[in-house]
Amino acid sequence: MSVLPEKIRHLVVEGPIGAGKTSLARRLADAANCALMLEQPEENPFLPKFYKDMTRYALPTQLFFLFQRIHQLGELKQVDMFKGLTVGDFLFEKDPLFARLTLNDDELALYEQMYRHLKPQAPVPDLVIYLQADAHTLVERVRRRGIAHEQPIAEAYLIRLTERYTRFFHHYDAAPLLIVNADHFNFVDSDADFALLLAQIRGMKGKREYFNRVA
Repeated sequence: MSVLPEKIRHLVVEGPIGAGKTSLARRLADAANCALMLEQPEENPFLPKFYKDMTRYALPTQLFFLFQRIHQLGELKQVDMFKGLTVGDFLFEKDPLFARLTLNDDELALYEQMYRHLKPQAPVPDLVIYLQADAHTLVERVRRRGIAHEQPIAEAYLIRLTERYTRFFHHYDAAPLLIVNADHFNFVDSDADFALLLAQIRGMKGKREYFNRVA
């Protein structure tokens, strides 16, 4: 039996900073022996400056990510992703979420013009896994993993970001969506938790489902 349903050719794991999306995407790709497409924040020269001075560096940070993401997705289309599975850790449609959180009105108008121009080039995933976590859990994880440029991130920013993610995915309907409460699962270190997730994915019947477990 395949690790993931054969109808899934493009799977995206999403969630706010610290939710574990990249770690889960890596494990899914490893288990399925498939291609992996990750965000590359280390290539964004504005990101460390943004976390120290968001007002000044929000626009160049956002535009760099916008063009980086559409370039990655363009490469995916060129190699014909439908010939095999690709697992990624970013959803292009989520990009404006950050812009609306950090840009002023004039900057946002410029950004949205560019986003509307590029959006038709982005493929729609076959499944999106949204890792939902409490903001305080995210703060703890960000501090614990100790990535240098993330340490200046204010807790208030992470709380606002988490709220925006919740609202975004409440209305998201472009692709099948599995909403996972990530507070009480450890998909990276627990084989049992990871097996439960795979079973949940294989058993999905509707376009929107929830996966939760009480601690």
